[in-house]
Amino acid sequence: MAGGFYTADLGSVAPAGVFREAFAWPSPPIAIRSRAGGRMSQDSLMIIGGQWGDEGKGKVVDLLSGGFAAVVRYNGGNNAGHTVRFADRRFALHLVPSGIIHPGVTCYLASGMVVDPSGLVGEMDKLVGEGVEIDGRIVLSPRATLILPTHRALDAAREGMRGADRIGTTGRGIGPAYQDRAQRRALRGHVLADDPSTRRRDAMALMEQHNHELEALFGAEPVDLEVAMAELERVAGRLGPLVAEVGPALRRHRADGEAVLFEGAQGVMLDLAWGTYPYVTSSSCLPGFAAASCGIGPRLLGPVIGVMKAYATRVGGGPFPTELDDATGEGLRERGAEYGTTTGRPRRCGWFDAVAARFAVEVAGIDAVAVTKLDVLDGCPEIRVATAYRLPDGSAVDTFPADSTVAERLEPVYETLPGWRRPTEGVTRIADLPAEARDYLGYLEAKVGAPIVIVSTGPRREETLVRGDGELERRLRELVAGG
Repeated sequence: MAGGFYTADLGSVAPAGVFREAFAWPSPPIAIRSRAGGRMSQDSLMIIGGQWGDEGKGKVVDLLSGGFAAVVRYNGGNNAGHTVRFADRRFALHLVPSGIIHPGVTCYLASGMVVDPSGLVGEMDKLVGEGVEIDGRIVLSPRATLILPTHRALDAAREGMRGADRIGTTGRGIGPAYQDRAQRRALRGHVLADDPSTRRRDAMALMEQHNHELEALFGAEPVDLEVAMAELERVAGRLGPLVAEVGPALRRHRADGEAVLFEGAQGVMLDLAWGTYPYVTSSSCLPGFAAASCGIGPRLLGPVIGVMKAYATRVGGGPFPTELDDATGEGLRERGAEYGTTTGRPRRCGWFDAVAARFAVEVAGIDAVAVTKLDVLDGCPEIRVATAYRLPDGSAVDTFPADSTVAERLEPVYETLPGWRRPTEGVTRIADLPAEARDYLGYLEAKVGAPIVIVSTGPRREETLVRGDGELERRLRELVAGG
């Protein structure tokens, strides 16, 4: 079972064709029964990151969103950055789902998110300034956790105390907000729709606790609470009318036969439990979390597409076995414009890590893969792929270890493939790719254990091709053509 979608019994990595035959995505959508007898959605879809975030999920979600009635963000906050490009326009989104660019698509921010109210209003205003109609199209869960100015101050203070052991947070207050949620003292989205006196009472009480921690634990300056409260009041009037339950709305979409697209933030290798802990985000990035975040049953979730770059990148600290601290890594960074959408920080770059990618496929139940930035590898005389790791004692490892101190010492074992001289940028047909590029995709497909169904050959929506001829791929072609 993967993402609520039964494929097949596969005791080992199967050829791509086996996976493709296992997919059944009829149109019009119908329900099928698994061996357990449960009924499952087939026309909903999930998009998650299959590496360390920044894989290009925004483009893939935007590419497919036009075929869905609703797009849902279910984890993280404005530490995520999804970039969408269409023709000569560029949209940098942090909280609002990427589907907002498509008219008529309703965008939901589910309960598993942490939401900075000021950041959300700023993003909404920017969209309006770009000519995007947003009225009635954004819904905020009353159960989502709110990020306050004092959360941001705590984030900065904690990271500063770590010194050389910094995790590399974005400083957006994400971790402290999730901590408050776990401690059952957080403010939630419904506060924005409460009466002002209740909102002030609850917000001031929490921020006073935060200020005490700032002063007593970190020796930091307290936040001016009246200024912080004024900021919250300023945006509450805008956001209060957007607050509504997400789960019932999604169930209505499904009852009406309308498809839902679930958009994850960050990536599997940054998952709180399964990533390179403690160098991870503070939420679950896995598909299963979407059901809990949205308040729906897992049977309403569809197949899972994991987005992966044709190489690998990471922002912030933590293990990154294939990192290249040389001219090759710098070349990937410059050609791929590898600078964080949220922070602007340069991303660490390296070769594709098939061990980590296969780990992500297995842990997250990824059914198919979208490969982005293939064109960045144009002109590389050779391309390397990590297929195993070696520990300092010489022993081999073929999966990602739980201990980050062990992961930091891993030496990648590479296989080398020939590069290609003919450009792939902008190619929209698989037959027009250089033979070496086609071979590279087939090689990655076999190594990660899931079919590659989407290939991005440039940053724009139209610079994309769909690979394969199964039912899933035919449905994806319809979505791409309709986008």
